[in-house]
Amino acid sequence: MTEAARKPEKRLRVAIQMDHVSTVKIAGDSGFALLLEAQARGHELFHYTPDRLAMRDGVVIAALEPITVRDTAGDHFTLGAPERQRLDALDVVLMRQDPPFDLAYVTATHMLERIQPKTLVVNDPAEVRNAPEKIFVTLFPELMPPTVITRDRAEIDAFRKEFGDIVMKPLYGHGGASVFRLTAEDLNYGSLYDLFANTFREQWVVQQFLPNVKHGDKRIILVDGKFAGAVNRVPAPDDLRSNMVRGGAAKETDLTDREREICATIGPELARRGLLLVGIDVIDGRLTEINVTAPTGIRAIRRLGGPDIAAMVWDTIEAKVAARG
Repeated sequence: MTEAARKPEKRLRVAIQMDHVSTVKIAGDSGFALLLEAQARGHELFHYTPDRLAMRDGVVIAALEPITVRDTAGDHFTLGAPERQRLDALDVVLMRQDPPFDLAYVTATHMLERIQPKTLVVNDPAEVRNAPEKIFVTLFPELMPPTVITRDRAEIDAFRKEFGDIVMKPLYGHGGASVFRLTAEDLNYGSLYDLFANTFREQWVVQQFLPNVKHGDKRIILVDGKFAGAVNRVPAPDDLRSNMVRGGAAKETDLTDREREICATIGPELARRGLLLVGIDVIDGRLTEINVTAPTGIRAIRRLGGPDIAAMVWDTIEAKVAARG
């Protein structure tokens, strides 16, 4: 996209709800990529953290700080003085804080839901709330590896007996934290069950282990339900997890026919729900997660010579705002 093409017909007022910008590792942060692109297009940008959300007599407000960004590690932002503003006076709010997907996160979705449809919230907060990433994916069981969501020992025992080699992970975990592989003869199973039972009040996820994860776990980005780009994340030799924050290496990749089928199957439902920016995880042709909160991968894909997904996202946002009049 040329610089001339980056300038929209209307300058939008955009706020990003995120963990404080000072904590961002800009080399891999998709939210930061969206800020850079929005700034290049001339949009007016504001920053706030979720703890600054408030609702007064049904009106959602926050202390917004004007923000400018630079693609320079260690000197990547400047914030202006905070000003209390109504969020429904904005054109767009980007909901980009990282999980955990806890009651604070859920409460933020309830509050942001109040400013729609006057303000476009990306992703749709009600649908983010209704699509916990490791539960939402079970709408498409034919695309997944065998999976059970439970905390019942008998259910896990039966699943382990059937498949032998399994993975256990928290239902609301993120970034590869607390993901464990258990082989059929692993003597740590009982202790790990106790650890999970004492740590998590909710159920957790148990899946058949997919040995080809050693060749990579693809992060595929969809924009408004359509394939936009992909990166293959290859685990370190001494780790099960392929997440780049856990040492996974980003590799250039193309989609297989099976992966294109997965995108075509789930894409219409993502678009229908207003889940504009989504990252799915695919291992050996099996869909394992649908990430709707703050999906990453945009910068890695671009760095490897892939498409400019941030530009695709803003093209879509601008078109949706224009359609609202």
